[in-house]
Amino acid sequence: MAEARTFIPLNLTLMTISDTRTEADDKSGATLRRLVTETGHKISEQCIVPDDKYRIRAAVSRWIADPDVQVVITTGGTGLTGRDGTPEAVAPLLDKVIDGFGEMFRVLSYDLIGTSTIQSRTIAGVANGTYIFCLPGSSGACKDGWTKLISQQLDYRTQPCNLVELMPRLLEQ
Repeated sequence: MAEARTFIPLNLTLMTISDTRTEADDKSGATLRRLVTETGHKISEQCIVPDDKYRIRAAVSRWIADPDVQVVITTGGTGLTGRDGTPEAVAPLLDKVIDGFGEMFRVLSYDLIGTSTIQSRTIAGVANGTYIFCLPGSSGACKDGWTKLISQQLDYRTQPCNLVELMPRLLEQ
């Protein structure tokens, strides 16, 4: 019989990537904040950064260098337009890519938006022992990404395995 596990709250940071959003109209950031806190995790910082790969990279770099930050979630900048550069900003920082995240996100998204899901370049990975998830900018994509994928893997109670139980081993040499 499996041993019952206790929920372990993690420290997360949230970043909205947009040239036009403000705190007053950032629906995606607000959606993530609500969902993350309802789950029981803590948000240590939340910000809005323009669609500029160097500013995105600087903020994410600061967070992955902070030992108190365990998870970074971004929203926005994962599309195909000239200003969408989140994957290009974040990918060079990753020690390991979690390929299955983007693949599974697009599978789940296909059921909701059909072939338009091919436009999503959502990615995830690990950098300096910190998990990073880059979601599209719509509040629906944030809700689906959180509820159907991320929240379950950031819950120590998820069986047979989850990302939380790997955390002590992420920095092994």
